[in-house]
Amino acid sequence: MAAKLTPLAMAVLELLHERAMHPYEMAQLMKERYVSTRVKVKAGSLYHTVDRLVQNGFVEAVETQRDGKRPERTVYAMTEAGRDEFVDRAQDMLGTPAEEYPEYLSALAVIDELGPEMSITQLKHRVLRLQAAVASDQVVLENLVNEHKLPEVYWLDWSYATARRAFELEWTRKLVEDLESGRIGFQGHCKPHLNLVTEEDSDERKTS
Repeated sequence: MAAKLTPLAMAVLELLHERAMHPYEMAQLMKERYVSTRVKVKAGSLYHTVDRLVQNGFVEAVETQRDGKRPERTVYAMTEAGRDEFVDRAQDMLGTPAEEYPEYLSALAVIDELGPEMSITQLKHRVLRLQAAVASDQVVLENLVNEHKLPEVYWLDWSYATARRAFELEWTRKLVEDLESGRIGFQGHCKPHLNLVTEEDSDERKTS
């Protein structure tokens, strides 16, 4: 059984829905379309992903191209099996929330250990970086709408990413305010014991 399609594999098959192409062209299109905002794209991992898709029968080589003295480039197309797998995986990704583990959550969990001065300083640094990112997002969005005039359905992923970044900025700003005002107080590393398992859950485990 083939392994579950990764986000990068999905990005490759997404492009091959349009037409057959070689990995270099895929990389260029991913860059132009800001795919890196949702998928980690590196040349080595892209070629490895294409190889895996070939091994699993989801894409196939259809021709080779040579441009001047450059090395030959293999052009790939999606197979019917690849199309079916793509649709199944896309449905699952769209309808089922995935367990994701952002680094920010781990950092927020240890704020009390860092103490007020260090925590607030670093959170303010984060706010500045998020402000710059949100401003950059707006430039890209205006470019998509006004220059490229792309229908919104083609950049819903970017729209979601920018909305999430804007939310994180406002949430972090509020956190800084709450920490500085003392509404959220530091406890000096003394954390109470938290039992997140309910009595009902405990009873179920005993009887299972």
